[in-house]
Amino acid sequence: MSTTRSALIIGGGIAGPVTATALRKAGIDAHVYEAYSGPSEGIGSGLALAPNGLAALDLIGAGDAVRAIALPVAQMRLRVGAREHVLPDLADQPPLQAVDRGELHRTLHDHAVAAGVPFSYDKRLTHVDEHPDGVTAHFTDGSTATADILVGADGIRSTVRTLIDPNAPGPDYTGMLGFGAQVDCDLDLPDDTMVFAFGANAYYLYWKLADGGAMWGANLPSKQYFSLTEARALPAEHWLKILRQTYAPDSPGAEFARRTTADNLEITGALHIMGPVPHWYRDRLVLVGDSVHAPSNSSGQGASLAIESGVQLARCLRDIAAPTEAFATYERLRRARVEGIAARAAKINHSKTPGPFARKIMNAMMPLMVKTVMNPEKTMGAERRYRIDWDAPVQAA
Repeated sequence: MSTTRSALIIGGGIAGPVTATALRKAGIDAHVYEAYSGPSEGIGSGLALAPNGLAALDLIGAGDAVRAIALPVAQMRLRVGAREHVLPDLADQPPLQAVDRGELHRTLHDHAVAAGVPFSYDKRLTHVDEHPDGVTAHFTDGSTATADILVGADGIRSTVRTLIDPNAPGPDYTGMLGFGAQVDCDLDLPDDTMVFAFGANAYYLYWKLADGGAMWGANLPSKQYFSLTEARALPAEHWLKILRQTYAPDSPGAEFARRTTADNLEITGALHIMGPVPHWYRDRLVLVGDSVHAPSNSSGQGASLAIESGVQLARCLRDIAAPTEAFATYERLRRARVEGIAARAAKINHSKTPGPFARKIMNAMMPLMVKTVMNPEKTMGAERRYRIDWDAPVQAA
């Protein structure tokens, strides 16, 4: 029987609310502490949730609420220059769900609140005091909070990760900056189709919205690093000029960039990928979501993996008495899966800006590649069929 009765969740993005809701389902009181002044809305652009991620949300009762704000994506295409190739998919799996990140944050936050999870804002963590029977968090405003355990769901620049291990590696910069926008643009594209496009100078993706517009996301190559704060400190017009120059040779990329305005441009800043984190936990502190595993956006699994980990952590804490044993079991359940997906995505990043000759080779080889190396059963079968059995007892590692 678990001895964990309460938890402090540091971070209110995606992993935080999901983990808190799952912990409450497991009989553990969880309180979310967010550094920002309100719910994490308006950060990032669109993302896709895989079937495994939606299945995990169903376990905490949030799946249908997310589907209500999402667009099903049953087909994917690869555009290389002016040519499009239909990509094979797993016919026995539900479609991806494309969703605006801000709306997803709001929906998961509201669901957690409805489940009884309290949220506190302007709570930036500085340090913790650990006791034999609990942990106390200290925040920059001078306040404190105490519980049995503390969960770091504080993202790629995690403070909790450094508290667990001062020598923990930080995220690696992919060499790309993220941008997105919802634009008024007519697309000759089925409603349930997402296109991954290799442009002349940069990669982008897009899909058609229910109202007839389009959502597009740009991965802009940049040798200079810009954090979210640094990127947003520059005028939107600065980035619009660069985006329009970069995507000028592409169709429909040029049109997307032209129709994007300073008002609707979503600036994400540097895109990161996390290498393997040596220590996922220490004593009564543990990591979840991007703080411990953040595959590049090429994986299509970042948010889904964060959701899965929150649910699996709750199961372990529900069934295993000592927190450290629960954390060790949680790591055993998760590490190989998340690191394998991150490794697959890292390989894709190397081909995001192919030159003219490489694009010709890609177009020539694509029919064969679709049947061999891009076989969805080999590349995505195990990833998307992964399901968590909430009711199954968890055995200690």
